[in-house]
Amino acid sequence: MKNKTKQVALDDTDLAILALLQEDASISNAQLSERLSLSLTPCWRRRKRLEEEGVIKDYQANLDRKLLGLNIMAFVHVRFAIHTDHAPDAFEAVVKELPQVLACHKITGDADYLLQVLAEDLDSYSEFVESVLRRQLGIASIQSSLALREVKATSRVAIPGRASAAQSQ
Repeated sequence: MKNKTKQVALDDTDLAILALLQEDASISNAQLSERLSLSLTPCWRRRKRLEEEGVIKDYQANLDRKLLGLNIMAFVHVRFAIHTDHAPDAFEAVVKELPQVLACHKITGDADYLLQVLAEDLDSYSEFVESVLRRQLGIASIQSSLALREVKATSRVAIPGRASAAQSQ
């Protein structure tokens, strides 16, 4: 059995730091401390602790996929024929290295995995399915659903204790 992730104790200031960094990860420590009415060194220490404890995993720029020519978003259900061999483990290792795959989740239900995949167009998506996914051993079925319209897309995590405050604004 795998270890459960230990929850980190966070106070209101930690939660405020997380909220501000999710809004703008490029904010400087000076700006962050000013927004929180906290002196620079304690603010830096708190941010560093959140990074070291893994609450803040990394920083990234959020890109507009369509402006980059990635017009197709597919949600792909992958089902394996046999679960006792090493095919699912090999599949996971391959998927982790594929730049077209934004997310891969092992799920319950009719499928074993749900992938979120980006492609330039239907031809490039078809090529990805045929040359990459269909070549993985043990896969019994691949079912794709194409996104018609993006209603909401975010990587921001609802911060406990702060979500209800944001909804009432």
